[in-house]
Amino acid sequence: MPELSPHSEPASPADAADTPAVRKRPKPGERRVQILQALAAMLEQPGAERITTAALAARLSVSEAALYRHFASKAQMFEGLIDFIEQTVFTLVTQITGRELPEAAESAEAGARQAARIVALLLQFGERNPGMVRVMVGDALVFEHERLQQRMNQFFDRIESTLRQCLRATTVASATPTVDAQVAASVLTAFALGRLQRYARSGFKRMPTEHLEASLALVL
Repeated sequence: MPELSPHSEPASPADAADTPAVRKRPKPGERRVQILQALAAMLEQPGAERITTAALAARLSVSEAALYRHFASKAQMFEGLIDFIEQTVFTLVTQITGRELPEAAESAEAGARQAARIVALLLQFGERNPGMVRVMVGDALVFEHERLQQRMNQFFDRIESTLRQCLRATTVASATPTVDAQVAASVLTAFALGRLQRYARSGFKRMPTEHLEASLALVL
């Protein structure tokens, strides 16, 4: 999540004695970011699969009504986290798939390399954002609106589709190249999702990037 700008220096005790305390109003959009940061941080805690707006408001020292001035519902807060996941991951995926020269991008070696980088990117993102992992694997969405889980399903479908495109060049010698690329992409996606689920369910102790290079070598 983006960092907030630091507040100005607090007044000295002497000034505070003469001047009534004035609560600084957040800049436009800043409170939304604070709410999403707090929600992501709460999702990192054990047993945080279901978070109430009351608990979230208490963490931020605001009323629940203050939350709803920025988000129409808790589902919309989770959508804000999903937006962040999608924008961050797919911006980096685009950089990976556009990195090779056109001639090299058609080679089997380049395709496998791109696929490995995408899987590594996905797992590294999860490792650095454990609260987001609970959203990605659906643990935090069990009691929420079904459209949220559908969005995460679509996220992984898009990852799989991108992997399939990368891996097409690796199956050109096969009798069934399209099917083989689809199977390989499906296996890689399931591998990544499984690693993220294990990370979340181990209390963020089993790193998703554990033995990653050797694991990808076996698959690819």
